[in-house]
Amino acid sequence: MTNATLVTEFILMGFSEVRELQILHAVLFLLMYLGPLLGNLLIIALTIFDKQLHTPMYFFLKHLSFLDLCYISVTVPKFISNTLTNRNSISFLRCIIQVFLVIFLACTELTLLTAMSYDRYVAICHPLHYAAIMKRRTCVKLAASSWLSGSLSGLLHTATSFSLPFCESTRIHQFFCEIPQILRLSCSDNYSAEVGALVVTSSLSFGCFLSIAFSYIHIFSTVLKIPSVVGQSKAFSTCIPHLIVVTMFLHSAAVAYVKPASVCPSFGDLLVSVFYTVLPPTLNPIIYSLRNKDMKVALRKLVRRSH
Repeated sequence: MTNATLVTEFILMGFSEVRELQILHAVLFLLMYLGPLLGNLLIIALTIFDKQLHTPMYFFLKHLSFLDLCYISVTVPKFISNTLTNRNSISFLRCIIQVFLVIFLACTELTLLTAMSYDRYVAICHPLHYAAIMKRRTCVKLAASSWLSGSLSGLLHTATSFSLPFCESTRIHQFFCEIPQILRLSCSDNYSAEVGALVVTSSLSFGCFLSIAFSYIHIFSTVLKIPSVVGQSKAFSTCIPHLIVVTMFLHSAAVAYVKPASVCPSFGDLLVSVFYTVLPPTLNPIIYSLRNKDMKVALRKLVRRSH
């Protein structure tokens, strides 16, 4: 048995040991990274510089885009760099930081998505009281609460995971430092602290999911009363993709963290991790910007200014 402080680095095994497949995976991840990078940067720029987008909805969207930008940048660039240089190690300190940031940003995103669903609920179900309810101060408090809850969750999970002693093996069968795989390397069978942290985070996640579901049930019931078929389809085309992304995000994270970690994860297990780390930041810009009329107008104005 060796103490955790003696561990200097971990080895990230990734998706394959075949060099040709490693290069292919690096190229695919690079493409998946560049799309969200450009999309989220564009959303941030538009919501900052276009005064027409200085509303509560786009205030939250700006925070979400910044979150997605950070979230996907925590894991993907390191994986691409390791793959291209054929060096799969990550230092013990960087692994700690990566675990903290993944949990921190994931939990912050979930609570922010909850705030966004509440904003849409007020806008659609109580339009006459929208300005009074969604004041600037209220929006700032909701955003700050999201960041705070995420940071506390990140600190809790990081502290409980890395307080355990590690054995000689430092091979993490994942493309980033993931808590279930790190716990598998521990010499201790006492996971009570991490189980407690998982219960707290799961309770928070379940509460967020119930709140989102509650908001959208009322939104859908209100939308169905709209006489215009065009109005109904427009509302559903925005709400349903949002629900799909949230459900996929929660389900894949639950599968990755709740089920026991296998000694050597299958390709499917690795794919589940992609679903909650890479796909949400990729799909959110498409859902909230490319299919949004106000964002398209703002983009056209920005292009005209540049010329």
